[in-house]
Amino acid sequence: MLKQRIITAAILIPLVLALILLPPTAFFASLVAIVFVGAAWEWSLLSGCRTQAGRGIVAAAAVVVFAALIAVRTPGLLLMLTLIGVAWWIGCCFWLRHFTFAAAPNAENRMLKLGVGALVIVPALASAILLHESHRGNWWTLLALVIVWAADTGAYFSGRHFGRRKLAPRISPGKTWAGVYGAIVAGGLMALLGGYLIGVRDGGQLVGLLLLGVVTVGIAVVGDLFESLMKRHATVKDSGNLFPGHGGLLDRLDSVFAALPVFAAGKLLLGL
Repeated sequence: MLKQRIITAAILIPLVLALILLPPTAFFASLVAIVFVGAAWEWSLLSGCRTQAGRGIVAAAAVVVFAALIAVRTPGLLLMLTLIGVAWWIGCCFWLRHFTFAAAPNAENRMLKLGVGALVIVPALASAILLHESHRGNWWTLLALVIVWAADTGAYFSGRHFGRRKLAPRISPGKTWAGVYGAIVAGGLMALLGGYLIGVRDGGQLVGLLLLGVVTVGIAVVGDLFESLMKRHATVKDSGNLFPGHGGLLDRLDSVFAALPVFAAGKLLLGL
């Protein structure tokens, strides 16, 4: 499994770097939107849509919403959607505490989860565009992702070697508090280092970036847990099988969906 994960990552990382660093924001946003349509397709399954027609309707709706967002993408709209995303992920913590909420496979819960999917995916796209359009935005966008990747790596090795106490055994039995601590340390340090490399020299802003990295990782963990909860509700192991050793798009993007709005909002709050 680890070998598959490494091979898949070795293929994907250069593609992601090129996607973020090379194109102008409009092209970047369009490519990200295409990926997010795939994520919406997978989310429809987790929400309880079992027919191809139903899932196709969800994907088509995502295409329309994303196209409209990219066409308009005013700073005010992007900021509003980003803040909605931040509010959603804070509120999501209460759902994780009551993990049986909306677990029953009925029409009402299916519609609720489809609506939640919009709160998960649309703000992530808006905040990605907001980040990429800012000064040195391609590098800030890359840093947001690198923080998540570093946190994921720190969680894996820390949890593997020191993991004893389970984080949320009824949602994701494999996650431990040691993994969370490793993720926080790795993500926080990466935020500090990345900010310095981008050109931040003010001591207060660097401290703020360190704290933002910690908060971003914390919310990324929430995003990871929430997708695990949705998979448990849907009784599936992975959201898909697109990436060998990694599962589907949502299995790779769950933390990113949560991290992007928080990082983008925090960056603005720090005046960066």
